[in-house]
Amino acid sequence: MWRIRTAVILCVWCCSVQVSCQVAVLRVSGGGAAGAQKAYCLVFNSSWTPLPESLSDAVPYNLVNLTSSDLCSARELPPLDLRNKAVVVMRGNCSFSAKALNAQSLGAKAILIASTKDISTPSANSTEYGKVNISLALIRYKDVLDAQETLGNNISVRLYAPPEPVFDASIVVLLLIGVLTVALGGYWSGAEERNKMSSEAYLGEGGQRAESGDVFLYSPAKVVVFVILMCLMLVLLYFFYAYLVYVIIAIFCLASAVALYSCLDVLVRRLPCGRCSFTCRGKECSVISLLLAAFCVAVAVIWVIYRNEDRWIWTLQDLLGIAFCLNFMKTISVSNFKICVILLSLLLLYDVFFVFITPFFTPNGESIMVQVALGPETTGEKSDGNMVDIPVEPTGHSEKLPVVMRVPRFFSPTQGLCGLQFSILGYGDIIVPGLLVAYCHRFDVWTNSPKRIYFLSCTIAYLVGMIVTFTVMIVSKMGQPALLYLVPFTLLTSAVVAWRRKQMRQFWAGTTYEMENQNTATEEENVDFH
Repeated sequence: MWRIRTAVILCVWCCSVQVSCQVAVLRVSGGGAAGAQKAYCLVFNSSWTPLPESLSDAVPYNLVNLTSSDLCSARELPPLDLRNKAVVVMRGNCSFSAKALNAQSLGAKAILIASTKDISTPSANSTEYGKVNISLALIRYKDVLDAQETLGNNISVRLYAPPEPVFDASIVVLLLIGVLTVALGGYWSGAEERNKMSSEAYLGEGGQRAESGDVFLYSPAKVVVFVILMCLMLVLLYFFYAYLVYVIIAIFCLASAVALYSCLDVLVRRLPCGRCSFTCRGKECSVISLLLAAFCVAVAVIWVIYRNEDRWIWTLQDLLGIAFCLNFMKTISVSNFKICVILLSLLLLYDVFFVFITPFFTPNGESIMVQVALGPETTGEKSDGNMVDIPVEPTGHSEKLPVVMRVPRFFSPTQGLCGLQFSILGYGDIIVPGLLVAYCHRFDVWTNSPKRIYFLSCTIAYLVGMIVTFTVMIVSKMGQPALLYLVPFTLLTSAVVAWRRKQMRQFWAGTTYEMENQNTATEEENVDFH
């Protein structure tokens, strides 16, 4: 059980971060029909030469089709006049900057890189951005063929990038999903603790309290080992993503089906029909439980089969993700505030290290977290390390790790051309602070705190931390690592409440506090007896 849950935890935390994708529009005018025009989706990176924001500001270029070449060497081309023109070439065999520099040396003003695979953000080392002075973007190869077939060979193009709205309603939906999931998970954990305390099974030998939760994190050494295993898993994903991504998808499918059953079973038990049962081979089986299990497995299987159908499958992924997070917070328990501090602090350092530090140690300045988030499609192509927790998702259907909540953006000027654009939130940004919220509610139960003061305070702190994260993201127009705000807000709030209520020692020691007091009392009784 521990190995399975550890594997699931690693899968959740290795990639709760994604890379932002900037989309643009290619307006094509052809010589077929008079005034015939058509628009196509582009993906670009503003770190290269930025694109104009409106069609009226875009400069028209005659397009030269060189898709028979990848332009990795300018000498391989026949004599051509590319001055003040746009050129389209095939993707692969060399870096984006190499293609752009070759086109630039031939006098081209823009380069389109046609991809037969999914298109994602073109990027390079920061030192290479300044060398390229022409517009660069990725386009689907099938769109190039469609433009040629529809509008003929003599076509001109204009590239522009309509600005995305600073604020989108999908952010509010993500905020509600995150806060409600954390609140429900923490409440469920405390409710389970209350039920166990009221049952005789809660008392072990000698009347001592048994530990709650399927898995209990009570040792700093175990937490350190846990984080080390996560680091190893992330490195393995970096080198073997193409294979491990399917292993993680399978694990998520199994774990989310079990989690969905666990969540729905709590509700089903309250129904009168939940008592219907029959005997099979000497064991009593509930009819409603069997039907519920079949339903949960069916939902997970449907998600696996249609996981790349962006228009509607995101609803199932979010449903399974919410169930996964809720069940995680209910079954994985931390024993005291000391473990919470160690765990959340180490995970924050883990996030920062693999996002911002690893580019100094990897070839071509690649961030391990970025490469794992992007997937194998960018192997051999450089990344700019622009890490975000809540970005617009890249265009395309490459296999992605199922570790995020996804909500389609409501207002996007390129929504029709480039498919659905998503705002996303990593499961880790819900689960990790959620473990602290769950501990606070269990502590409320242990101490009979009035009005669940610890639970409510920590939940409000999580809400404030999320609002600050989104606010900084909107003001800076850059994605933000949510844990950078959530960890300080939740830890400091919980500590202040415990200090003001003069319960810091008990809050710090958690489940071990009562046992220490019992041992001290026993020793004193023995001394008095002798």
